[in-house]
Amino acid sequence: MTFQEIKQLIVENIGKNVIVGEETTGLQPALIINPDYITEVCLELRDNKNTWFDFLSSLSGVDYGVESGKFGVVYHLSSIIKKHQLVLKVFRENDRNEQNLPVFKSVSSIWRTAEWHERETFDLFGIFFESHPDLRRILLPDDWKGYPLRKDYKNAETYKNIKIDL
Repeated sequence: MTFQEIKQLIVENIGKNVIVGEETTGLQPALIINPDYITEVCLELRDNKNTWFDFLSSLSGVDYGVESGKFGVVYHLSSIIKKHQLVLKVFRENDRNEQNLPVFKSVSSIWRTAEWHERETFDLFGIFFESHPDLRRILLPDDWKGYPLRKDYKNAETYKNIKIDL
């Protein structure tokens, strides 16, 4: 299926308010999805016989910068059988307060591999995934302060009284 056909399929099967934009100038075209509908879109794309996106090849967090005040998640989907790929993007505005993490719905019930991708995104960006079965740090120690891939992150000088020399 073409990008436009996939876009039309989503609109027909889920609704007009689901797709809030698109990016067609990069190497891979992307649909920008209303974050409230990401699980419905992913489930439709996985189960629809015309798309059959059976593989989540990547899920990553994005910090759009302090000035923009928003965080996002990018999903790279592939269909091994149909031999096509698609990129989905979602974003939310957030005040960057570590007590108020940006929240997105988990897609781990759709693709099991998302469990690891979402844990890494949580660990490094502080993006919380609602309904994730085991959301906790995966790369950093459990007691690490902050989220190192945020654009406003300040490198720690010590960890457990050990100097960190970068």
